[in-house]
Amino acid sequence: MIIKLLVDAGDMKPGPAVGQKLGPLGINLGKVVQDVNEATKKFKGVKVPVELEINKDKTFTVNVLSPPTTELLKKELGIEKASGMHKKIKSGNASIEQIISVAKTKHPNMLARDFKSAVKTVVGSCISGEILIENKDPREIISEIDEGKYDKEISEVRTETDPEKKKQLADFFSEIKEKQEALVKKETEEKEAEDAKKAEKAQESGAATATAAPTEKKEPAEKKTEKKK
Repeated sequence: MIIKLLVDAGDMKPGPAVGQKLGPLGINLGKVVQDVNEATKKFKGVKVPVELEINKDKTFTVNVLSPPTTELLKKELGIEKASGMHKKIKSGNASIEQIISVAKTKHPNMLARDFKSAVKTVVGSCISGEILIENKDPREIISEIDEGKYDKEISEVRTETDPEKKKQLADFFSEIKEKQEALVKKETEEKEAEDAKKAEKAQESGAATATAAPTEKKEPAEKKTEKKK
C-alpha cells in the first residue's frame, strides 16, 4: 500500500491529517515522523511530497519525491510567497547559477531530455512566479539560452553565484521593490478613495429616497363627519 503525504521537509509533525491516514493501519506514527524528517532534512524550508510504502508486517519505506519547482525557487531566493499580482509585483531576482542549482535538483524527476532543457523548464516556472533572472524577464533568458549565452555555466553545472554579482542583483531588485511598494500604496489609496465616494453616494441616495417618500394624506375632520351623514 502506498500512502502519499505532503510534508514540511525536516519538520513533519504528527497532526490529525497524518493520524487519520496512518492510525487505522496500526503504523507507529512517531517512527514515521522521525524517518520522514531524516529523509527530507536536506530540503528543510520547503514542502516535499513523500510516499510511504506500507508492508504487510506494518514496516514501511520512505520515498522522497522532488519538491515542486516553485518551492525550490522560493527557498533558493529566500522568497516567503510568490507573487500573486501578475505583471505588477516581482518576487525576486535570480542569478543563472541559482536557476541551474534548482534544475540540478529537479532534473532526475523531469521529462526534460537533457540538462539544458531542464534549466529552461525552471526558467519557465519563473514566468508564472514573476521572478526576474539576471535583471531580465525570464522570456528573454530563454531566448539567450537558446542562443548559447549560458552554455558554459550550464555545461559546468555552476550552482554558486559570485558574491559581487549576487550583491548587484540584490541592489537592482531593491530598486524594483521600492517602485512596486509605491505603486501598491498608490493603488490602495485610490481604491479607498473610490470606495469612500461610493459609500457617500449611497448614503446621499438613501437620504433622498427617504425625503421623497409619499406621506398619507389626512382628510379634515369636518369632511369625515359629512360622509357619515
